[in-house]
Amino acid sequence: MKLSELKNGETAVIVRLSGHGGFRKRIMEMGFIRGEKVTSVLDSPMHDPIKYNVMGYEVLLRRNEAAMIEVLPEEDAKRELSPAPTYNCISLCDSCATCNGQCGTTYRNATERRNVINVALVGNPNSGKTSIFNALANKNEHVGNYSGVTVDAKTGSFNYKGYRINLTDLPGTYSIAAYSPEEIYVRRHLYEQMPDIIINSVVASNLERNLYLTTELIDMNIRSVVALNMYDELLAKGAEIDYVHLGAMMGVPMIPTVARNNKGLDKLLDTVIELFEGKNNTIRHIHINYGSIIEEQIIPLSASMHKADDLPQQFPVRYWALKLLEKDKEALRDLDNCLELPRWKAMAEEAARQIQSQMGVDAETAINGAKYGFINGALQETYKPGAKDANRNTRRIDRLVANRWLGFPIFIFVMWAMFSSVFLLGAYPQEWIEKLFTWFGEAAASIIPQGAIQDLVVNGIISGIGSVAVFIPQILILYLFISLMEDSGYMARAAFIMDRLMHKMGLHGKSFIPMLMGFGCNVPAIMATRTIESRSSRIITVLITPFMSCSARLPVLILFAGAFFPQHAALVLMGLYLLGIVVAIATARLLRLAKFHKDETPFVMELPPYRWPTLRATLRHMWEKCAQYIKKIGTVILLSTIVIWFLSYYPRPEKGERLKVKGESEMLAQETESSKLKAQSKEVKGENFEQIAEETTISGINENSFIAMLGHAVEPVLAPIGQNWRSGIALITSIPAKELVVSTLGVLYSSDSDESITEDLKRSGDFTPRSAASFLVFILLFFPCIATIAAIANETGSKKWALFSIVYNTLVAWVAAYIVYAIGGLL
Repeated sequence: MKLSELKNGETAVIVRLSGHGGFRKRIMEMGFIRGEKVTSVLDSPMHDPIKYNVMGYEVLLRRNEAAMIEVLPEEDAKRELSPAPTYNCISLCDSCATCNGQCGTTYRNATERRNVINVALVGNPNSGKTSIFNALANKNEHVGNYSGVTVDAKTGSFNYKGYRINLTDLPGTYSIAAYSPEEIYVRRHLYEQMPDIIINSVVASNLERNLYLTTELIDMNIRSVVALNMYDELLAKGAEIDYVHLGAMMGVPMIPTVARNNKGLDKLLDTVIELFEGKNNTIRHIHINYGSIIEEQIIPLSASMHKADDLPQQFPVRYWALKLLEKDKEALRDLDNCLELPRWKAMAEEAARQIQSQMGVDAETAINGAKYGFINGALQETYKPGAKDANRNTRRIDRLVANRWLGFPIFIFVMWAMFSSVFLLGAYPQEWIEKLFTWFGEAAASIIPQGAIQDLVVNGIISGIGSVAVFIPQILILYLFISLMEDSGYMARAAFIMDRLMHKMGLHGKSFIPMLMGFGCNVPAIMATRTIESRSSRIITVLITPFMSCSARLPVLILFAGAFFPQHAALVLMGLYLLGIVVAIATARLLRLAKFHKDETPFVMELPPYRWPTLRATLRHMWEKCAQYIKKIGTVILLSTIVIWFLSYYPRPEKGERLKVKGESEMLAQETESSKLKAQSKEVKGENFEQIAEETTISGINENSFIAMLGHAVEPVLAPIGQNWRSGIALITSIPAKELVVSTLGVLYSSDSDESITEDLKRSGDFTPRSAASFLVFILLFFPCIATIAAIANETGSKKWALFSIVYNTLVAWVAAYIVYAIGGLL
């Protein structure tokens, strides 16, 4: 709890001090130190300030200052701050508390305190930030070699040397200004959550650009440690850096790390603990010298702000003065409750005019230039460039894959290779899984007596789940290719290659990254649009991303392409993906012309060096996606399959009614002389075999069932595109998740034979190559799943765009399917 929440007469123990370094020092000098008791004595009539008793003295604190101090009741604090038990383990884990010293080895620090350290991880895109997070917190967040992988805060916790470290991985950002969404997100987190320590990940081989973010953290006066990540690349260039001296100059300790090999991470965590305990000699608050002209304007503004009692204590006065000079909108919002804000704004505007007139540039540009001057000066004394050209291989590869004439054909070839592999390599394990589920069905049928339960298990659960599970190998192969493209750096080149085409539709290449991510899943792809600075471009990208065929649609596409176009399945699959891109481009162009003004946002995107993807990261990415797919099979798809079976099985016909079910005519034909035929002949009251055969349909369900009624209701809408009521049911059930199309068809076309759903579909006669092509186009462009609709509403900030996506995508899907069906009729 916060000290400001303590009621009069209550006593608590101080456990943590937040706010900038200068504030913490002043508070500590007043007696507010960790482990000390503090009592709330008196709340003023206006509830500000509040009188506290600490160390025998009565001290007045304003409410916003007291909110920077975290306290606990005495009993809770006693457990929090008491010495930990003596451990005999080399590493501390949750089970050590019960080992009672029986393991026989010696723990390095037996009296470490059980503390909690809140750590925020910040850094530029491609700085290896998420690799550090994965290595420390043992999480499975995907690491991509392009910007925008981390689009939201990821959290993880772990124990280290008696401390519980809560680590938050913040979005990659080049600065902490109020320009792009991720910059605002990072700054809001630092302002509102006030982490104890910041780990600032920088690329060791590209310090000049990466250290700009470090200078902003210096201005904020937040305790930080710099992880000089990918240090092996700096050494490979033959470069040298005196990182100890550089850290001393900047007042921030610097630790070399290679996150993908876990090198230097122990030292990094040791430094985090030293900073938390106040035992690190490198850390100190410095004032970056912005030059005489800027400093002359900062000093009077800072002095005026320093006198205020209501200034937020998260960051120091000098930082707020700099932000007012830069006319930072987020800073103005944070200072909105300050009584003196109008006067400060007037002073800042006059100061900015003075800087403009004397330096010829606006205050923000002048301050940024001074930061780079500070960085260059520090590197001049500590950094020696290497003679080796580490990016030579990258430039050689780019001459080929990013070539003006060869780049696009190579991209198409990569897509073709991916889809061909999905079919060719995935066919063998798919066949094994099909046989496995066939065996499950036969085993269940032999054990469970005939009736509704057997039908539910065999034709409902096993058939529905099996029809989806068989595509796990293809999902794995798809994500293998996506992971390799992301981790190697080729994904960023794909955006570069597509930039010119994206400009034609009023966007830029940066929008292509979410579109490519959409091949995996539309939800994180839509979230990745946060890296797009322009709001109009961001909204357009959000709306067109669902046209990218996600992995949930992949089983449907593979099923129909393999069943009805077996000789050209890979080309059909690639053609569908390209069709999605073409429709997305057309939609973006339409939205730009009809709704949004032309946006000339520059295409500023990093092209990182090529790197070999690590086997561990690739396998982890594949397994993570496979696990998500399996989890969905065991939850959403299983439940939906049971519901679909129930709706297809009931209501049962009254006694004497004819039940129309799949395969009845075939069964009767095969068992004309059997007793079963005689029994069924009696059930239909003397009707002969020919009458039964005429009235029997090749459907997998009772045509008088609830689901048949629903299918017949939508059939008139789908008839012009060559679909019947069964495919209508499959489309309706795809609303929660697109994989349900396959499981629904598995239930609708389930048979007693050992044949796969592919053979059942072809044998049914419901689909021809013409209607199958129409169905493929419709499911490709049909509005996305519920989770994606929710992501659209969340990222655009409006439900109307989510509704627009539902209506527009459905209309586009119907029109495109109609055109394909009509062309198929002509051919």
